[in-house]
Amino acid sequence: MTATLGWLRKHLPGLVAVAAIVAGYFVVSLPTVSAAEQEAMASKYSFAPMSIALPASDKQQTIRPVNKEYDKIRAWISSVGAAIALNDLDGDGLSNDICLVDPRTDQVVVTPAPGKGDKRYAPFALDAAPLPMNEHIAPMGCVPGDFNEDGRIDLLVYYWGRTPITFLAKAGVTELDAHAYIPAELVPGNSTNGKYTGAEWNTNSATVADFDGDGHADIFIGNYFPDSPVLDDTKDGGVTMNHSMSHALNSGRKYILLCHGFSASTVDFTLLDNALPGDANLGWTLGSSATDIDGDLLPELYIANDFGVDRLLYNESTPGHVKFVNDIGVRTPGVPKSKRVGHDSFKGMGVDFGDLDGDGRYDMYVSNITTPWGIEESNFQFMNTARDTADMRAQMSKGEAPFKDVSGETGTAWSGWGWDVKIADFNNSGQKIITQATGFVKGQIDRWPNLQELATSNDALVSDPTFWPNAKNGDDIGGNQTLHFWAKSPDGRYADIAPQLGLAEPVPTRGIATGDTDGDGLLDFAVARQYAAPVFYHNTSPSQGTNLNLQLIHDGTMVMGDGLHGPGSPAIGAEVTVTTPDGRKLIDRVDGGSGHSGKRSHDVNIGLGNVNGPVQVHLAWRDTSGQVHQQDLQLTPGRHCIELGSQAKEVAK
Repeated sequence: MTATLGWLRKHLPGLVAVAAIVAGYFVVSLPTVSAAEQEAMASKYSFAPMSIALPASDKQQTIRPVNKEYDKIRAWISSVGAAIALNDLDGDGLSNDICLVDPRTDQVVVTPAPGKGDKRYAPFALDAAPLPMNEHIAPMGCVPGDFNEDGRIDLLVYYWGRTPITFLAKAGVTELDAHAYIPAELVPGNSTNGKYTGAEWNTNSATVADFDGDGHADIFIGNYFPDSPVLDDTKDGGVTMNHSMSHALNSGRKYILLCHGFSASTVDFTLLDNALPGDANLGWTLGSSATDIDGDLLPELYIANDFGVDRLLYNESTPGHVKFVNDIGVRTPGVPKSKRVGHDSFKGMGVDFGDLDGDGRYDMYVSNITTPWGIEESNFQFMNTARDTADMRAQMSKGEAPFKDVSGETGTAWSGWGWDVKIADFNNSGQKIITQATGFVKGQIDRWPNLQELATSNDALVSDPTFWPNAKNGDDIGGNQTLHFWAKSPDGRYADIAPQLGLAEPVPTRGIATGDTDGDGLLDFAVARQYAAPVFYHNTSPSQGTNLNLQLIHDGTMVMGDGLHGPGSPAIGAEVTVTTPDGRKLIDRVDGGSGHSGKRSHDVNIGLGNVNGPVQVHLAWRDTSGQVHQQDLQLTPGRHCIELGSQAKEVAK
């Protein structure tokens, strides 16, 4: 026995290595979706690319000025900032307005979606004046929401170099232009001689949700770099890099801002700088999603961290008091540590929730860096393993995350340098598609070998930009990677059919926004591309069924009369469960901003498949006093606007 144990100890590393090789062989040798099957899958979808109108600008850049200490990695520092959102900004009843952050000009642009109604107003850039700015600030994202609860859709813009600004939609205006918004500070700022000198937040993620259950929308802010002059090219130093590729905690902080009050021209949020448990307040954040996954109408919060483990936080908050539990996936045989929820070591870039297997429960997809011969980690297709919402609540309250990654088995593990992700039904079949943005820096000199060397080096070197490989203008890291459109085959395997659909342009993409912009029942989508023109894809797919388009707003908030209409204050977090005549359960929610830098519309779009008659719709929501309500309706396929107060009632729009 002693000799046997000695032999096992001596040879254990080799045996583990052989087992890993054998397991890897079977993973990479799993059957793929044939070319014929991919063509058949692609025949169910079709998109027409259209240009997005932009205002004129004297500024055109392909790389940003940066702190002198970052000069040799300027392209890496300049690799974020393209963002896009779809929503109804002018109250015409359609989510046909785009808010775009264009890194070529550093403008935050509002423009009509291409196609029907694209001449309603001229494209324009938001103007932050009279709020202080300076030349070392750049916008990074735009999140629509009704932040002063007047029924009009405002815009939250977050930046590198300053705290966010809320652009509040004015009452009584007759035209959508730069004068239709009042800029207001999200948190108090400082200025000197008219120049911004306040906190230098470097924000890369913002999500809107009612975190404490008081009936009012709050805001999550995820910062990347710690407060520092990242984009100030007059300075040399005062900045930092991550001190680890996988477990860095020297990042910018995370904040929850609770709604405290508002007026027509101001907002008042209470900033909580330690609202998250322990180290969850840190991590280099690039994406987030606030989605209720246990059915109590308190949204859980997933934080996708580039450097640092991702976080899945279970919500136990009460009005005015935020409390989260840090959940971690249970370690089981065959599951690597790097693939556990809340304990991964990969580069989290974006996240979205959706029901991927039709069991009426939320699954999630997380973008990571997955480039062969570069940095080959794995995306996460985390499938919900709880029996029901009660079981989910019981496990999550104990700090356990009942999700299992199946990306290797299903074929969604490897795509490229991942960014935004959106889970949606684009042909009303009842089957969700995973759209994913990929690509990093486009140039001529391949820097993947150098970056791979850094990624496998000692953490003591990572924190010093001197040891990072060159990433300047002309260098290339994943510059030819394309948009992905993951469709599910009949046997459950996924295939990227973007090439068959003409979506696979070799341009780095960042944000994806979805919405039915023309009211035809099919989801369109828009894509923000880094240092390239954004593109809009009009959905011309042969519809595989009918759909429900639900505009869920708080009672009495729709604004009609003179001037632009207000579409109503979106009931962010309201949940929809549709039961079809054949017993299928289809779920979705009013989303406040899941992903990386792309934001879907506030409409709920649910494909019904081959259903033509009324369906049972179960609605669950909190009213503006925080009271929880549930109600069943019978709705016919098509568009419905429903006010949610003490009861749900359909209204004309």
